[in-house]
Amino acid sequence: MLNTKEIRKELHGASVISDEVMQYIHKEGLLKIWVPKKYGGLGCRFEEGLKALFGWAQTDGSFGWMLTLCAGANYFSRNIKPEVAKLLFTHSETCFGGSGMVGGTAEKQDDNTYLVNGLWNFATGAPHLTHFTLNARITENGKLLTDKNGNEIIRSFIIPKEQAQIIPDWKSMGMKASGTYSFSIENVIVTEKYSFVYDSFFTNDILDSIPFRVFADLTLLVNYLGIASHFIEEAEGIRPQINFKSFAESVEKHLEKVLTIARDVENILGDHKEISENKQCGIHEYGVELVRKLSHQILTVYTQLGIRATDTHSEVYQVFCDYFTAAMHSNFRPSAHDLDFRF
Repeated sequence: MLNTKEIRKELHGASVISDEVMQYIHKEGLLKIWVPKKYGGLGCRFEEGLKALFGWAQTDGSFGWMLTLCAGANYFSRNIKPEVAKLLFTHSETCFGGSGMVGGTAEKQDDNTYLVNGLWNFATGAPHLTHFTLNARITENGKLLTDKNGNEIIRSFIIPKEQAQIIPDWKSMGMKASGTYSFSIENVIVTEKYSFVYDSFFTNDILDSIPFRVFADLTLLVNYLGIASHFIEEAEGIRPQINFKSFAESVEKHLEKVLTIARDVENILGDHKEISENKQCGIHEYGVELVRKLSHQILTVYTQLGIRATDTHSEVYQVFCDYFTAAMHSNFRPSAHDLDFRF
């Protein structure tokens, strides 16, 4: 069993998560925190899973990001037909991952099969995936299909890795080991049972009822907080004379708030009530503001660390780059009209 120090050593300066770390991930079942126990998963509660994500991000940015996004994709075990879920997740190394964008088309061949083509960006963990998940527009005879309201019909599909072409185009300054690559699919036939719809479930659990927006917001927030905690640790090693106590306490305070939100969400859903749109918006607005403040604080501290912190081989530089790469995720980017460039 690898400890935090060993994982950091394995991934420092790495361009891919090592085989040794991947073996540890599979042995401990870390990718299956959201997979129901009946499918061989850990079946974690929301708060429990978020605590795990925080700890992984605190260990290493790429490690936490890959686990968050791939465990999040394995959550789709709940959206696919039980016989398929059981077939796929009886294997200890099953790892879903893909893109949330709509990057291609699925041409209906008949009522049961589709021909999938397209290009999708930013599939985290691509080198380690057993299956790619993707969103595609449904077409028939080359024409886009729409619903009764005139909206394009979108379905999600599961494609075995052997039928996907990975494009190793991740050139970002951080999250270098996360394997966040593009992928393409060319003329792959997929049967209906290997497709799914986000908000349609075949399991009966409170986690199924968590709005996707809330799930995405909170899983990302614990990553930012975990990376921030690691940043403080590395910063202290460079400038121990700086008092980081209030920063560390703020991280702990916001982690507890995120976990409290998760408990509240589960309690509301456990009472067979819905998470109101206002509450969802409130959670998101809290996240946007937290990321803004956290980014400002990390940048402020970084400028106080001196030239040693700019060494591209240093731990603090890697954590700094990991954080600001993760913070570019569209989920919490402020809208353009909120920006004020005056100084």
